[in-house]
Amino acid sequence: MKIAILTGGGDCPGLNGAIKWVTKSALDPILCATRSVSFEVIGILDGWRGLVEVDPDDPKSCSYHLRDLNEEIVRTWDRYGGTNLGTSRTNPFNPKNDRSGKLLENIEKLGIDVIVAIGGEDTLGVAYKLHRLGIKTVGIPKTIDNDLTGTEYSLGFDTAVNVIMEEIDKLRTTAGSHGRIFVVETMGRHAGWLALHGGECSGAYIILIPECPFEIDRMCDLLRVRKGREIHYSIIVASEGAKPAGGKEFLRDTKIDDFGHPSLGGIASYVADEIEKRTGYESRYLTLSHLQRGGAPSAYDRLMARRFGIAAVDMIINEDFGRMVGLVRGEIMSVPLKEIIGKLKLVDVEKYYDPVRYNGRRSIL
Repeated sequence: MKIAILTGGGDCPGLNGAIKWVTKSALDPILCATRSVSFEVIGILDGWRGLVEVDPDDPKSCSYHLRDLNEEIVRTWDRYGGTNLGTSRTNPFNPKNDRSGKLLENIEKLGIDVIVAIGGEDTLGVAYKLHRLGIKTVGIPKTIDNDLTGTEYSLGFDTAVNVIMEEIDKLRTTAGSHGRIFVVETMGRHAGWLALHGGECSGAYIILIPECPFEIDRMCDLLRVRKGREIHYSIIVASEGAKPAGGKEFLRDTKIDDFGHPSLGGIASYVADEIEKRTGYESRYLTLSHLQRGGAPSAYDRLMARRFGIAAVDMIINEDFGRMVGLVRGEIMSVPLKEIIGKLKLVDVEKYYDPVRYNGRRSIL
């Protein structure tokens, strides 16, 4: 069987590890001796775009868009962030530019038997549509937002939380030196997991998430109370999708991606300006942006990449197609792709968030 691996959407640490372990598990000589099927593994460069744009009849095009993978090539990949296969936000099923016919034609011409798609809801949504059209697909969850349903964990989340924590730790030195308020903007379009966990780990005073619109006056009151306790600075963490009560999310520009998503950004600037205007406290803001996606994967992301990659090959052998690898109640399981499309795993405010303090709850049980 020919396995094609691709990564789609935003890059993050853990992708290379998943590619490595799909490849090593498929080609492992000891395991191969016990199987009734043997594998060939290729990497698709630049996500779905590579599979749409490749010309199977042109060797030059194939060398540009495809890469043969083996155990020696991927041996060290799990140590590095990003994706060595490249990525894109191309949607072959975009109604404004539908290229699904070309996609299906290329899959057939290339002799691809199964596609392992590593990505978030958009990338896996394409995999599900292909499954419905008769293409064998397996998904591996990846999103630093950790908002995919059907799994407790998605690749990249732990590393991104660590980046937020480390950057805020550094920020405290200048915030404390100048007695300033710093508003740190994290990623998180619809779900506030990244801001919540990053804020909790770094001891942020206020955390703003999309699931709970905030009152700017209430936030200023919280800062005044803190100032009265002779604490001279505060850190506020705001998810990019957070919004004031009665308001809308902030847009960075007017661009819309291939899946219909606008570019978010600007919440930190707004909050910092409003705080300074209403309280007189000197305020600054910092947008972490793509820093959260960078760097080498954490130990946990390396471990989960290994487990997810191995499980993906097990699913192929068991003909468990149209499904995604997931972490469910601490166990590796497979989840139907149809159950995760169009649904997001949002922060349960009642369970995890304190809408009075604008922070994580201080009651666990």
